[in-house]
Amino acid sequence: MAKILVTGGAGYIGSHTCLLLLESGYDVVVLDNLSNASEAALRRVQEMTGKTLDLVVGDIRDTSAVRALFAQHSIDSVIHFAGSKAVGESVEQPMAYYDNNVVGTLRLCEVMAEVGCKRIVFSSSATVYGDPDVVPIPETAALRTSNPYGQTKLVIEQMLREIANADPEWRVSLLRYFNPIGAHPSGRIGENPNGIPNNLMPYVTQVAVGKRPHLSVYGNDYSTPDGTGVRDYIHVMDLAAGHIKAVEYLAQHSGADAFNLGTGVGCSVMDVVNTFERVNGVPIPYQIAPRRAGDVASYFADPTKATQLLGWQAKLNLEDMVRDSWAWQSANPNGY
Repeated sequence: MAKILVTGGAGYIGSHTCLLLLESGYDVVVLDNLSNASEAALRRVQEMTGKTLDLVVGDIRDTSAVRALFAQHSIDSVIHFAGSKAVGESVEQPMAYYDNNVVGTLRLCEVMAEVGCKRIVFSSSATVYGDPDVVPIPETAALRTSNPYGQTKLVIEQMLREIANADPEWRVSLLRYFNPIGAHPSGRIGENPNGIPNNLMPYVTQVAVGKRPHLSVYGNDYSTPDGTGVRDYIHVMDLAAGHIKAVEYLAQHSGADAFNLGTGVGCSVMDVVNTFERVNGVPIPYQIAPRRAGDVASYFADPTKATQLLGWQAKLNLEDMVRDSWAWQSANPNGY
């Protein structure tokens, strides 16, 4: 079976994708510097699947380490998750984000070109759309992100397209994620953020487990049905499945293409809170806080292209997402 290199494979989405890759019969090599991830996640993935993977602890910017990895392993395709991902931090530390995300991807691609491994699935983001003109958002929407994190994703997308244009042997899938939440239904692996969570669901679960006193809801005066921001929340297991479909697609199709991975359904912050309370029977005290700069009112995907070309669509709903998030957090109150 094909051997896949998963950069950032010990992280949240990476670990769930490694699990599905192993279950699907792929051989898996992970490259991760463990700066925002835990080796325990991969130990659990191996226990859950009864299969082994190879972990190389290293940085994608370390060309000699990446070269050594490719010399040791015959890699067929790369799924590239590794990178920094906090919008607020990117505003404070733009150089670090361009270095880790853009330079890191360039270094990785240089080695891939050297060894003739020219298939890559890239972890992009719906942040490349900025404040969209229309929702649901199609892949053809204008690209105009409003923060350094999103800009690094946009630069990498453009770079990968130009690499593929220059050399027709390259095959590139750009996967634009909307808002991944949830966890494996076993509760064994899940999202384990460092410090104060940037995203809604780990914030909710940490309030539920008693680690934080209340949830801050940023703005309740948006032009949405209940005044709180609307987002396209997608179960991490559906998202992981999208990566398997993208790897399969690259085996048959050349060139570079972008795909939205979302449900196509918008849910408000209060929808998430109310559904969590109802499904899990746990109260979530919350306070209304001022809007955050740069937040938009409503944001959800048009996933038609992924359905038509990748044969992928989200199968799990908001109830599944909140149930599985709580299964993970309640069984692992302090993460890994």
